[in-house]
Amino acid sequence: MSKIKVIVAGALGRMGSEAVKTFIEHKDEFELIGAAVRDLNNVSKENLDFHKKNNINLTDDLHALIESGEADVLVELTTPDSVYENSLFALKNGVRPVIGATGLTADDIKELSKQAQKSQIGAILAPNFALGAVLMMRYAFEISKYYDKAEIIELHHDKKVDMPSGTAIKTGDLMRHSLGKEVPIHSVRLPGLVAKQQVIFGSQGETLTLEHNSIDRTCFMPGIRLSCKKVMELKQLIYGLENIL
Repeated sequence: MSKIKVIVAGALGRMGSEAVKTFIEHKDEFELIGAAVRDLNNVSKENLDFHKKNNINLTDDLHALIESGEADVLVELTTPDSVYENSLFALKNGVRPVIGATGLTADDIKELSKQAQKSQIGAILAPNFALGAVLMMRYAFEISKYYDKAEIIELHHDKKVDMPSGTAIKTGDLMRHSLGKEVPIHSVRLPGLVAKQQVIFGSQGETLTLEHNSIDRTCFMPGIRLSCKKVMELKQLIYGLENIL
């Protein structure tokens, strides 16, 4: 089986830097052909040396990297202001986006889905790559069939730009199909946190709580690797990792 050729966009961010490391560590399955950053002039010597040592093409021209025709998959871990454009450009150039960045609107997702079908290649949009969080969403949907009321509390680090989180929105959407109504979401942003979510169900005389904690960003890496493999088999956009497990 040939290696999957990957580009990481947002390669120096919290998630992006972990993704770069995981692809380096799994050279038997993946070839990291490029890592894209916003501005190469602002990259530290330490980071420049790290990418050079590992023979990774570090660039601030993502479009040129995509247009080179070498990549199979774009792992999109940038910011809300660039995720849609980058993902759409990838699809138009035959590269399959695995999207972990937040900020896509319902219309954005619809357009990306249309482009994936037009290009007949896969795309995966994952609000959360942690397998435990995905299982939490799945079971929240199942439990919702037996309760009338529930609320979601999501807690993240204070640098997270979106509120509520994509994971909480996706969880609420799944639960709404069973409950028949919107699920209240409460957001907390504090230093010291990575990511945590609680789904609390209430009924007469009892509560039931599902909780997932991301203690370290390495927990997202198995989901990213799985998505890069699964997206090669798809010919449409899949929203939510629970749909490929």
